Amino acid sequence: MKKTLTTLPLALTALALAIGLSACSDQQATVEPEATPEATTAGNPFFSDWGTPFESPDFSRIKHEHYLPAFEKAMADHTAEVQAIIDNPDAPTFDNTIVALERSGQLLTKVGRVFYALSSAHTNPDIQALSKELAPITSSHSDNINLNADLFARVKAVYEQKDALELTTEQRRLLDKRYKGFLRSGANLVGEQKEQMRTINKELSVLTLQFRENLLAESNAFQLVIDNSDDLAGLPDSVVQAAAQTATARGMEGKWVFTLDKPSMIPFLSYAENRELREKLYTGYITRGDQGNANDSNEIVARIANLRLQKANLLGYANHADFVLEENMAKNAGGVYDLLNQLWKPALATAERERAEMQAVIDAEDGHFKLASWDWWYYAEKLRKQKYNLDAAEIKPYLQLENVVDGAFYVAKQLWGVEVKPIDGISKYQEDVRTYEVKDKDGNHLGIFYSDFFPRASKRGGAWMTSFRIQSNLDNNFVTPLIMNVGNYTPPIGDDPALLSFNDVTTIFHEFGHALHGLLSKAHYPSLAGTSTPRDYVEFPAQLYEHWAAHPEVMKQYARHYKTGEAIPDELIAKMKKASTFNQGFKTTEYLAASLLDMAWHSIDSEVTDTRAFETEVLENYGLIPEIVSRYRSTYFAHIFAGGYSAGYYSYIWSEVLDSDGFEAFKETAVFDKETAQRLLEHVYSTGGTEDPGELYRRFRGRDPEIGPLLKSRGFSEE
Repeated sequence: MKKTLTTLPLALTALALAIGLSACSDQQATVEPEATPEATTAGNPFFSDWGTPFESPDFSRIKHEHYLPAFEKAMADHTAEVQAIIDNPDAPTFDNTIVALERSGQLLTKVGRVFYALSSAHTNPDIQALSKELAPITSSHSDNINLNADLFARVKAVYEQKDALELTTEQRRLLDKRYKGFLRSGANLVGEQKEQMRTINKELSVLTLQFRENLLAESNAFQLVIDNSDDLAGLPDSVVQAAAQTATARGMEGKWVFTLDKPSMIPFLSYAENRELREKLYTGYITRGDQGNANDSNEIVARIANLRLQKANLLGYANHADFVLEENMAKNAGGVYDLLNQLWKPALATAERERAEMQAVIDAEDGHFKLASWDWWYYAEKLRKQKYNLDAAEIKPYLQLENVVDGAFYVAKQLWGVEVKPIDGISKYQEDVRTYEVKDKDGNHLGIFYSDFFPRASKRGGAWMTSFRIQSNLDNNFVTPLIMNVGNYTPPIGDDPALLSFNDVTTIFHEFGHALHGLLSKAHYPSLAGTSTPRDYVEFPAQLYEHWAAHPEVMKQYARHYKTGEAIPDELIAKMKKASTFNQGFKTTEYLAASLLDMAWHSIDSEVTDTRAFETEVLENYGLIPEIVSRYRSTYFAHIFAGGYSAGYYSYIWSEVLDSDGFEAFKETAVFDKETAQRLLEHVYSTGGTEDPGELYRRFRGRDPEIGPLLKSRGFSEE
């Protein structure tokens, strides 16, 4: 279960609908093309082939002034392409309507994927300003297509004859997705309802962008500056050196700076003896967007939730959650709450026992204070040492980033013969980015993989997978993908390499699991390729891949001491395994609290006016203990207010039922069992969204998933 985003930024959502990654409609009989001044197209690199290895984007040629003309021309071209579908005098067919929509908007896809990838990974004031300018424009463009009655009529005509057509399973899946996408975008709305939908979509596009910008500004604005070395007591040398390096980079030589980036914050909360400073740093983190300043997002959160309710009601749904879940494996809120409530009680009970154990440590030390939320990491680390003789700092020297990445590659080679090798000559948008060529077991090119792993002010927090190009085989023209993993891990310190926590290790394996889902895709249609699956299934391939990170055979490959080269000792692996369920009450409870908060926001049946009061009431009603704060509070819950996971944050635990049960197939055979791996490739990693995910899982596993392995992995089972 990762706190990561794996989809395109939400600013691209409306755009994606229009270019065929989902389906939509419009009330106008004619879509008027938008004019593009000829002078702005000259020399624009987006308007020709890149002429680079594997047609990867040439970032050296892209200037900021190229983006707006490229978007304008791309939207004009797309408008003309859609109009040609509408004007086709032939009767609607699967090819001249459904596949034609798949073919449309390729330039818009090309421009959008580059621009929005950089807006998250390497933004600047120019990109931010253009994002604001583009948000209402792309929303309008999308609606001009999505609400077109004549276009929908053609799609509907094909859909109504689907049983008479000789379609493959994938073609039926695409047709069904297209038709439902139109309906879910408002195809059956009439008159003022369509105008209301346009207004809502336009405002949402702006608000979600503003939420993300507020969060980035808040995260970058905070810094804990320490100028007294006594305040560093308890911190490992590597953490102190990293803080000194950050201070020097910020022009504060001789001081130490800690930020809200997880590689800086979590070690401080885990080891710093100064309780007052732990509170200051933690408070800075949990009050982002909730400080009554220019970056406050309380009103934005309530407005987004209220607009989503209005939109759902327009489309005939009781609330936004009903609208979203209809297309997911869960199908309805009842299925989600059944799972969350099944886990909430044992997770909270375990967290309460953990709280009591920590309080006992405090009392034994004559602390004379009650455990608070900013104390949890510190006393959890003390307890880990007491109970398991395990110090996280003891593991870190064995977890050099480059070796961990090689370990993730090693698993792919052992499972499927996939080779991932560094490649030169691929253009990069930033010097830290690394590039690799990916080949199958026969040496055939599968795609290019980019990694961008270190924090910077231009990058949002977290870790995610995205793409500059997705796989497709449209018209039997196989296009290989360009996939990227982005993260925020501790950078090299002085002469030492980048060393990770084990949580960072599982994140790297997780995101590479997403990358493989994109790289190994064998879909025909881009709308169904790679990670284009239901939200509560898309995390399954990534979370399943995490299991190999903790397997002793794999750890022996990548976990080697950065100074001596020695493999991690067996006794240390054994201690890690023994402690694997430690602190799971906290981890599960804070995650479930966020999932329940997400569901509450998107199950409202009347408008909310006070964000803080709403959040407080929801969490108090579930009995969340004050020592644990929801993993994401509303004002920095980017997953649901700027990242496409609205009414979907539960997906991580839903997918964990699948991945925990799925890995049992390898436990029952062998960690790299070839037959099991082949089933996994054929029915999971290569299929994208071409078939029903439940059916795909059954083909891989031979049965429906069972929850027992998840309960056991989290320490909630007595087995």
